[in-house]
Amino acid sequence: MTSVSQDPRPPAPSTAPPFAEKQLTVLPPIEVAGRWIKRYHVTSDPAGIAPEVERAAYAILPELLPAPDGTPPAGFVVLHRGDDDGAYLNAYSWVWDNVLHFRGAAAGQPVLDCPDDDPSRFVTTATDRPWIGCVWELPPILHERNAWVRHILTPRAPEVPDLDAYLTDSLPAGTTGVRS
Repeated sequence: MTSVSQDPRPPAPSTAPPFAEKQLTVLPPIEVAGRWIKRYHVTSDPAGIAPEVERAAYAILPELLPAPDGTPPAGFVVLHRGDDDGAYLNAYSWVWDNVLHFRGAAAGQPVLDCPDDDPSRFVTTATDRPWIGCVWELPPILHERNAWVRHILTPRAPEVPDLDAYLTDSLPAGTTGVRS
């Protein structure tokens, strides 16, 4: 029988700031590499994401998108500016009719193999880290799943997916928190 020793010392106080929801903004879709991309931005900064970070993120986006496979060419991104130097771009693309493909990029986060702490120098994240998003980046996923089913998989007219309706059906702006 193995015994587990109990450390009598109290745990060290956390140095992490208390959890707080962040702002979620919704931008119009853009066409990138033949694919329509819906856009969500996440940040705690009331001014939003800095233009140079946004430009750098969208410059690397084509590298994150899969080759066309006959599925309506659409997906969505979550661009998240962390409270430190980090910036993260999560690219989700619809493939095989009903499968969500993921690729990511990061900037300003050396632990993710970024070259430095510059939040506008994005690199693709390693494929050995199969992370799909943090708690602030996840809210759009459920909405996008439901929108895909509503407009592409169960169209109003048989055999006619409504890509335009899908592209206009976005999670409303607000916070990343609980939605009713």
